Parts: sequence; structure tokens; C-alpha cells
Amino acid sequence: MNARGTIDRPLTHDPQKQAPMTPSTSEPTGSALSDFTTTGAHESRQNRTREMQLIPEALARAHMQQQEQLRAAETERRAMRLMTARRMQRRAERASLRARRALAMAVMQ
Repeated sequence: MNARGTIDRPLTHDPQKQAPMTPSTSEPTGSALSDFTTTGAHESRQNRTREMQLIPEALARAHMQQQEQLRAAETERRAMRLMTARRMQRRAERASLRARRALAMAVMQ
């Protein structure tokens, strides 16, 4: 298969192996700015590729941090429910003791 690559489907995704851009014949010579250089374009393309390769890792890291925060929040909620349940149990025990005392006082009189 000797088909040439297109912009949408390049032959290779490695920027170092891609063919350099050539000026088109329909464009007049000297139409571009004189201080324009393509060295920065190659570096920015490499950085963009590197950044794009790191996107899935960043997403996975953010997902793991979110999962950890959810686990910590759930643990905190469980601890709060346990504290509330113990407080209510102590309150119920005190009310039960008061009721017993009141009943004993009523029986003794």
C-alpha cells in the first residue's frame, strides 16, 4: 500500500518521521512574515503530543483521588452515625433509669 497520508490520516503519528511541510506553488513567494520560523512549531507539536499522551494518566489519577475522597467521606459518615447512635442509646438508658426510679417511688408511697 503506497497511499500517501493525509492531514486527517497521516502515514505515521511520530512527528519526527512525518514529511516536512513544503510551500504551495499557488502561494506567492515572500507572502509569509520574514521572522516566522518553524523550529518552535516542531517543539510545540512534540509538547502537545507528550501532553496528549499524559491526559489518560491525569484522568486516572483524578479518578483515583475522587474515589479516595468518596471513601473518606463514607467512612466519616459511618463514624458520625455510630456516634449519634451511641449518644441516643445513652439518652435512652438514662430515660429508662428515670422511669424505673419514678415507678419505684410511686410503688413505695
